[in-house]
Amino acid sequence: MTGLGMTGLGMTGLGTLGLLPHHDGSGLHAPQQVSLGDTARLRIRVPAGWGRAARVWLRSIQDGEPRYEPCTDGGEADGWAWWEAPMTVTNPVARYRFLLEVPAAPGDLSYWSLNAQGLFSRDVSDYADFRLSTFPAAPRWLRTGTMYQIFPDRFARSAASAGGVPAGHPGPDLPVRAPVPDWAVECSWDTTPVEGSGPQTPYQFYGGDLAGITEKLDHIQRLGADVIYLTPFFPARSNHRYDAATFASVDPLLGGDQALVELVQAAHARGLKVMGDLTANHSGDAHEWFRRALAEPASPEAGYYYFNDDHTEYEAWYGVASLPKLNWASEGLKERFVLADDSPVARWLKPPFNLDGWRIDVGNMTGRLGATDLNQDVARLIAGRVREINPEAALLAEATNDAAPDFSGEHWHGAMTYSNFTRPLWSWLTGDARHVNFFGTPLPGPNRTGAEDFLATHLDLAAAFSWDVRQQNMNALNSHDTARAATVMIDGGQRLGAVLMFTLPGVPVVFAGDEFGLKGHNGEASRTPMPWNDPGRVLADLRDDYAALAALRRDQPALTGGGIRWLYAEGDALAFVRETAGSSILVVVTRAAADVHLAPGTLTGAQHLALAGDPAFGTAQLSTAHLAAGQTSSDGASTGTLVSTRGPAAGVWVLPGTPLSRATPQSTARSGAPGSAP
Repeated sequence: MTGLGMTGLGMTGLGTLGLLPHHDGSGLHAPQQVSLGDTARLRIRVPAGWGRAARVWLRSIQDGEPRYEPCTDGGEADGWAWWEAPMTVTNPVARYRFLLEVPAAPGDLSYWSLNAQGLFSRDVSDYADFRLSTFPAAPRWLRTGTMYQIFPDRFARSAASAGGVPAGHPGPDLPVRAPVPDWAVECSWDTTPVEGSGPQTPYQFYGGDLAGITEKLDHIQRLGADVIYLTPFFPARSNHRYDAATFASVDPLLGGDQALVELVQAAHARGLKVMGDLTANHSGDAHEWFRRALAEPASPEAGYYYFNDDHTEYEAWYGVASLPKLNWASEGLKERFVLADDSPVARWLKPPFNLDGWRIDVGNMTGRLGATDLNQDVARLIAGRVREINPEAALLAEATNDAAPDFSGEHWHGAMTYSNFTRPLWSWLTGDARHVNFFGTPLPGPNRTGAEDFLATHLDLAAAFSWDVRQQNMNALNSHDTARAATVMIDGGQRLGAVLMFTLPGVPVVFAGDEFGLKGHNGEASRTPMPWNDPGRVLADLRDDYAALAALRRDQPALTGGGIRWLYAEGDALAFVRETAGSSILVVVTRAAADVHLAPGTLTGAQHLALAGDPAFGTAQLSTAHLAAGQTSSDGASTGTLVSTRGPAAGVWVLPGTPLSRATPQSTARSGAPGSAP
């Protein structure tokens, strides 16, 4: 039995993934919105090519106690038997899985458990159970959007800034640039190399500003992005600005408050959203609150931080003295940071600024120190305030660990996490990357793995998210905190990774510069100024690819709400299908030459036939062949469809929908106490 629990009746390995019992929490199998007390009708389907289940039970956890509900036969469609059972939604997060009884040898029975991690022939932990939550849905624009991340200092200098003169040396009719601050090392946009590490790294100043972003909205929109995510814009003493000196204004180096107002107005006029980046774990040591806390031990602000008894030392993020940690046990901090009308959480979401939401920096560490754990209390407080101001605002949080336990959907809509997508993808597509910082691990770059391990890791670390939250997690090939995918991956690997980023459940995130193939061995080295005026710094022009993938995702409902069923994961090849009743999307990605055999039953007959057409998105060196009865491929397959590649390649096909045997599952209001366990 594999770690995925996916060897079983009549199967030879992970290449038969498509012929396994299936449920994924999508609209084909579960209601998408429920309330406490509802009865949710949940469905599982079992392919004839795997075996015939004699009986199926729905196992749910209600008030901490397992309950078993017999499933009823829901009929068949295209070789799949559907089963269905009701579940009372007793708790805000309803957890469940399925138990199947299957005839084995004559007179013998086998039992299989299906959870969000896979199919197992043994009992398993509740941790990876499917989850159905009662919390309000995230704004639709978030789950259907494509996000474009901008590090303001390195994106674009506005025409006024680039053409201006230093303060104190005004020329006739020329604007005056803001003076370079005393902490900064002034750099030339196109000629000064970014230092990935060293004493000048946090202080290199290239002069990008918010007006520069406004002037480049055409570029962002042409890529298909419709959500702009800005890293911090508050005054600080570094180029990254996570060491805020105040939360009350926009850094004058970026153009001040009015520049943010104008950027958001211009973006909204185009139908784009704009999200900010707020650090709730720490401030900067130059912050006005911390300065007073340090100088006046009896001040209210002193309670906003963690000081020792004689007020000579304080807690800081990772021990970095410039980032003193906030103490969320302080009622004063809760008022100043969240609840007050002019709090940073509230102020920037309201007119005239009108941000569309926040990404919360180091959300996993916020409110946690030693034996103190106020993390969920802080998340609940922030979420309540955000939704009070704007119910359609988005709220995401960074969590670099196994993030699922902190993301029930109650507060954060989704996670910026690298554990279930970015890290295993790097390992599968890694090239010569022994010099790359692999997410802080002691490894000399990503460890190369096969498709089996990519999928096992992905499922292991995505399983404990509800289906709803999974669709709002940020899928990033890289970010301002990581090496660039173009540095990590094989030649052409970034393009392959982008296909997966846009087609797997989650919000695709393009870090500014990805479209130009920019490189960097760590997060700091990846913050390269955009090559607007220097074509020689464009390493790979991927603008058309990103635009095409964004358009495909925008136009195909299966990519923003459809379920996912894995069909193949062996060595150099991955394949899966995103499914709705109306349409489906098949995705095949290979890192080297490979034959991917899609056996009969993995797709419907109509879907197999549709593969004869051209893919909606495809790279070179890719072909399909329908194998009729009597034909045999090089791998011995005699029927089905063979997708062949002659090197690294990817293809995305639009297919007919997945037929249902009955109506899509619904939830119905239910009164009275939950029924007793059978």
